[in-house]
Amino acid sequence: MTDSLFSATDGRNEPLAARMRPRTLDEFVGQEHILGEGRLLRRAITADLLSSIILYGPPGTGKTTLARVIANTTSSAFISINAVLSGVKEIRESIDQARSARDLYDRRTILFVDEVHRWNKAQQDALLPWVENGTVILIGATTQNPFFEVNSALVSRSRVFQLTPLNRDDMLKIAATAVSDPVRGYGRFDVRIEADALDHLIAVADGDARGLLGALQLAVETTPDAYPPPDGTLIRITREIAEESIQQRAVLYDKEGDYHYDAISAFIKSIRGSDPDAALYWMARMLHSGEHPHFVFRRMLISASEDIGMADPNALVVVESAAAAFDRVGLPEGNFFLTEAALYLATAPKSNSTLGYFDALDAVATEARREVPNHLRDSSRDAEGFGHGKGYLYPHAFRDHWVAQAYLPDALKGRVFYQPSGQGYEGAVATDVYRRRELQLEAIVSDEPDEVFSFTRSADRRLGEWVARAEQGRLAAIGTLRDKVTEHARIARHHRVLVVGRSASLHVWESVRRAPEGRVVAWIRDERRAQMIHHYTEQLSELERPLIVTSDRLDLPEAFERIIAADALLTAEDRAAAPELLRAHADGNARLVVIQRFPAGGTRLSDTVGESCPADVREPLLAAEQWIYGPNGNATVNWSETDLADALVASGWHVAPADTIDTDEARRFDAAAIARWFDPKTAGSLGATIATLSDDATRERVERWIAAALIDSVMPWSTRYLLITAGPVRS
Repeated sequence: MTDSLFSATDGRNEPLAARMRPRTLDEFVGQEHILGEGRLLRRAITADLLSSIILYGPPGTGKTTLARVIANTTSSAFISINAVLSGVKEIRESIDQARSARDLYDRRTILFVDEVHRWNKAQQDALLPWVENGTVILIGATTQNPFFEVNSALVSRSRVFQLTPLNRDDMLKIAATAVSDPVRGYGRFDVRIEADALDHLIAVADGDARGLLGALQLAVETTPDAYPPPDGTLIRITREIAEESIQQRAVLYDKEGDYHYDAISAFIKSIRGSDPDAALYWMARMLHSGEHPHFVFRRMLISASEDIGMADPNALVVVESAAAAFDRVGLPEGNFFLTEAALYLATAPKSNSTLGYFDALDAVATEARREVPNHLRDSSRDAEGFGHGKGYLYPHAFRDHWVAQAYLPDALKGRVFYQPSGQGYEGAVATDVYRRRELQLEAIVSDEPDEVFSFTRSADRRLGEWVARAEQGRLAAIGTLRDKVTEHARIARHHRVLVVGRSASLHVWESVRRAPEGRVVAWIRDERRAQMIHHYTEQLSELERPLIVTSDRLDLPEAFERIIAADALLTAEDRAAAPELLRAHADGNARLVVIQRFPAGGTRLSDTVGESCPADVREPLLAAEQWIYGPNGNATVNWSETDLADALVASGWHVAPADTIDTDEARRFDAAAIARWFDPKTAGSLGATIATLSDDATRERVERWIAAALIDSVMPWSTRYLLITAGPVRS
């Protein structure tokens, strides 16, 4: 059942490509990556120790030729069948021959299956047991990716070798051999091919040896008046003859195969790479080969969101409009709509931020189920019974129709899924996205309060809390503070910026934006804040990321042109040590901006209780506040603005007059905060102070009344900040 393809013949009536097939490995041209000296496949063929293989590559690269070389080299029986012309019957006949050769002559059989991908699954399955038990050694040839088109069991039992289109040197060698071989080629004649004619043949053949030899045969055998002419006849091949012999390249394309996927991949990657010329080429190649325009439009719709996305939201509109126009007009004029859509996508700014959805999907799939936060739940059904929706802030009721509040489940607070690029429309809105996210992040990491009435050097250095974190308005106030600090800092693009203090995280990001060519260092001693900020920085490139320092000591080699101290001087210890530390890291022309909460200047709890408060509650409360803010009271809150300025001057800073910033917000009081205020075991707290000045019964009475009157209520609250600008004193 041996195919005549592998018979030894020099028949002059065969096509030139068939006559010139290499007979040995030494005659084989190209594919050095698998057949070069010392390569595995060459060694296996030479030693006649071949195991099952699959040869994969485009037409004209030598798959069938290599099978012929193996047939001429091996001592094994060799059977060749074509998958297009054969089925299970032919497979069984081949297996019977192989079994006979093995049983009677102890001889192996090599079965060559051309176009093996053409077999259906049942046909491939019929061959599998005989390959597995070694009855036959399979050589499969395919132009399709075997990992998709060939039975995975067959692929797993075979070694796949990929053949690639021949290069120019290979094609020159093949043409020279065909012209000079006197038996199988045209060596009997004086064939002379002009250089540009040969270049044209090779260029149009595009790595296909069969195509080159077919064109060469047509050129040589149609040029003389009669063929064959007498031996020694001059046959000159000009550029014109070459062009007539290979007038148009057959575009290699299969709408169901690898070239279909490769071409559309090249098209999309050209769009993604903003190369309009390449995008037009690959689109033209697909359409010229019969690809349906609807398929091209579908892929462009995907690219409009995947590769352009929010950088230009109009891209999706353009492609959809072009697709609708194509359906209305049809071909050939519809090519204009295809072209406009492709050019728009290729020239549009690029962003793949829509991939953030898959990060969110991964979080849903891999993490425990998270409950919807109570304030985001539907209030139309369960508001009265379960309090659903309570605490939700309606964005349209606020300035700019936005208010900072948590929208993610508690366990996912601070997670970043959307990472806007700096391109096009997205670049214009990215800063707003970042700034709002930073305010929300500040709310997440702010476990400490705005006002502190107690202070203990506990193991984690946490400050006690005076009031609960604001749920309304406080973020707007924080945004105002950030903008004021940025205005006074006057950060230039090249500046080195040091940000320190309890609220340092608020000012890190604006510093990073304003000093892209400098360096930003944040000294944040709260590990939780530092971790969340570190997570947020992952969206930045390594060179853009701020350096986060969490150690107890600030030991840096460089000096800084700008220093921002945000709530870094709250305690007496801080006011004694921090100014000198900051001075040590200041450049000679440094600018220091201090933003510090000034507890004595803001609202106090007694301001919120109203006229209904009985005297036996109000009087102990006022007495406790007066003592806390008095000269012998809580050192964390009883300082004055002159104390802050004096501490800076004593450390070598020249201080400008302080500005005051009053921020107003609506603050909600909760049971946990009230319990902390009146904790008698916390030195300096309201509860401990009332108990000291009166007795524990008075403390309990005041706490009960405050809890009943204020829990879950929202009260206006004002916080005062001192903004001080300073520079090093010049000697």
